[in-house]
Amino acid sequence: MPEISRFYGIIIAMYWQEHGVPHFHAKYGAQRASFSISDLRLLGGTLPPRVTALVLEWAFRHRDELMRDWELAQAKKPLQPILPLE
Repeated sequence: MPEISRFYGIIIAMYWQEHGVPHFHAKYGAQRASFSISDLRLLGGTLPPRVTALVLEWAFRHRDELMRDWELAQAKKPLQPILPLE
């Protein structure tokens, strides 16, 4: 799992082999969810409400960087780290 950010116990990742709508994955403990980049919509999975709010706050701040990493992933190139939520 190519990790692009980590904060408050949340791991944000993207996968090179995925297609479809540009999205990223968030993992918190044993729970996982995926979110679209364009509208930050929950695509699948579940996270605690507070964790979801933190992920969305982070993603809103870094949407351009997320899209850049999506494009890199589609080209099978190394992803760039994104600053964590502070």
